[in-house]
Amino acid sequence: MLRVVSWNINGIRSPPQGVVYEEPNNRTTVAMGRILDTLDADIVCFQETKVTRDVLTEPLAVIEGYNSYFSFSRNRSGYSGVATFCKDSSTPVAAEEGLSGLLATQNGDVGCYGNMDEFTQEELRALDSEGRALLTQHKIRTWEGKEKTLTLINVYCPHADPGKPERLAFKMRFYRLLQIRAEALLAAGSHVIILGDLNTAHRPIDHWDAVNLEYFEEDPGRKWMDGLLGNLGCQAGSHVGPFIDSYRCFQPKQEGAFTCWSTVTGARHLNYGTRIDYVLGDRTLVIDTFQASFLLPEMMGSDHCPVGAVLSVSSVPAKKCPPLCTRFLPEFAGTQLKILHFLVRLKQDPVFKQSALPLSNQTQVQMRPNKARVHSTRLRPSSTRGQKQLMSYFQSSSSRLQASANLELPSLGTLVTPKTPEDKVTANVVEGPSKASEAKNEKEVRISFWKSVLGGPLPMPLCRVHKEPCVMRTVKKPGPNLGRNFYMCARPQGPPTDPSARCNFFLWSRPS
Repeated sequence: MLRVVSWNINGIRSPPQGVVYEEPNNRTTVAMGRILDTLDADIVCFQETKVTRDVLTEPLAVIEGYNSYFSFSRNRSGYSGVATFCKDSSTPVAAEEGLSGLLATQNGDVGCYGNMDEFTQEELRALDSEGRALLTQHKIRTWEGKEKTLTLINVYCPHADPGKPERLAFKMRFYRLLQIRAEALLAAGSHVIILGDLNTAHRPIDHWDAVNLEYFEEDPGRKWMDGLLGNLGCQAGSHVGPFIDSYRCFQPKQEGAFTCWSTVTGARHLNYGTRIDYVLGDRTLVIDTFQASFLLPEMMGSDHCPVGAVLSVSSVPAKKCPPLCTRFLPEFAGTQLKILHFLVRLKQDPVFKQSALPLSNQTQVQMRPNKARVHSTRLRPSSTRGQKQLMSYFQSSSSRLQASANLELPSLGTLVTPKTPEDKVTANVVEGPSKASEAKNEKEVRISFWKSVLGGPLPMPLCRVHKEPCVMRTVKKPGPNLGRNFYMCARPQGPPTDPSARCNFFLWSRPS
């Protein structure tokens, strides 16, 4: 069996909840190792790693028992990025970064690019510059003993921001490039799996609020998926799409099967999300080898949950990893020297050591007169302005007695008979409560004063439906209300028919 899993991890350097040991020395290594052990897959594909090569560390990239491959964003740090971890028993025969082939090194690449004449070189370079695609090619063996080729395309498709129409065009061009590459691999005889975050909910059943979205079916991303995917069943139907949504093949009518939720609104508590993470397989592969397709909503730590599939094939590992493997990077392969190498004391030759010793002694003898001569030519400061010694700040006991003798003694009339221990105790008992009460009164006066000056924050208003304190939010959308504060219901977002979900209470905050 071959188990593949995909997860938008939303930052690979931040260990998800519940999968990290509190060991400062190897925290990153243990965290990534535990993530891979928890997912328990032969091939794990991560999206939105938010890591670039300059901040990638060896404990994160080189995990015992796995070989990893990364694609980085070339334009922005801490943005986008995908990574694929393969068990050593599923080592790929080839690996490649990007879809266009412009990032290929001609050594261990996957190949099969198709006809990309409709794209300019600048456009292809821009589509591959954000680190959104990574290909690994594997050899698999079916139960009949036949050996075949399987190519996994790990993708993190762009998000179409409603306020940025150019990003929608970028997203659709990325979709087009992905389809061309996948179909070219199919035409070359390889099985293909597209898995990752496609950033589009295909059907109304895959979106929590599809009925209230205007022109849901007319979305360009959904129309593209209509052309890419065949019918939801595993039987050959009227639609000629080359790929099948594996989850809907096994669970065609499962409602509430979401993979992404808003963390700002707390929508995961009431499962108010969308299904935008997929495992898509070519029709023949899904029908012949897919045994299951699943979601892992119990896996926390990201705004997405993992998705995966199980295939009834075995992996045939390559004898060595492709050149793209991170263990071959100079900073991890040991070819780049560390600065400590230049600070190590080298062993000297015994002959040189014996000849160098008299020379060093002679040099010291010759240097001493020069040093004395230099010191003798310096002008010594006067003793009154010189640097004081540490002992000058301490007085001897005799000087303290002399200083105390110069003090004026009080007259006999001012002398008071020393108190006995009983008198001291009595005085403390009498004065204690009075001093405590005075201090308490003074503290109360101080508190009342500051309360009159500083009124403190106003109490949160109550929402009208639940009669519970609201939460304050700030407008971040560009416009006339940018930066304004407002109050809304503090409950998590959910279906409008759910009484435990957030109500529609809204109130602008008064300016302070």
